[in-house]
Amino acid sequence: MKEYSLICDFCQQSFPVNKIQWRNRRTKRKIHGIKHYCSNDCKLKSRGCESPKIIPCFLCGKKTKTSNKDIRVSKNNFCSHSCRTIYYNTHKTTGTRRSKLEKWLESELPLLFSSLEFHFNRKDAINSELDIFIPSLSLAFELNGIFHYEPIYGKNKLSQIQNNDNRKFQACLEKGIELCIIDTSKLGYFKPANAKPYLDIIIKIIRQKLASLPELESGT
Repeated sequence: MKEYSLICDFCQQSFPVNKIQWRNRRTKRKIHGIKHYCSNDCKLKSRGCESPKIIPCFLCGKKTKTSNKDIRVSKNNFCSHSCRTIYYNTHKTTGTRRSKLEKWLESELPLLFSSLEFHFNRKDAINSELDIFIPSLSLAFELNGIFHYEPIYGKNKLSQIQNNDNRKFQACLEKGIELCIIDTSKLGYFKPANAKPYLDIIIKIIRQKLASLPELESGT
């Protein structure tokens, strides 16, 4: 059986191809001047690019190809956008992606309970972000939207979100923090009238907690 091969235009080494590839590549070279390369590395080097390096993902350790340019730009390299997002969401010190509901609650709750200190979207209690935390009551709230229950971005992403939720719950147990999870997936378009039922739930839980600790006053 006849063997077919071409000469790499970069390294000048012969590399095997099948009959169809041999015919198509020769035709394209004749018509369009397309060059032959034995590998993607040779193709990149011919353009002055360095070959990608195999490095571990900074979060999960999975081996992945990364260009030298990316390595120079960031010391933290990730195998996927998901790993990058998880890492920076759990290690950020400023800024956060927050819903209108969360921002509204942050403005309302301190007015309703002026004697209580509220921590919003801080990580210092369990080394992971809590939507609302009241240190004096050892009470926290998580506002879980539809992304916590439905695979909007796929099953893998949903699994990661739910695993993170479970880790938060376990961390709160270990720290003696009562964590109340509120399902906000039905909220839809935000406006105060639609958000008030969630505020009422939080108010009721806080008042019940205060009632069990008579030495604290609600400030309402």
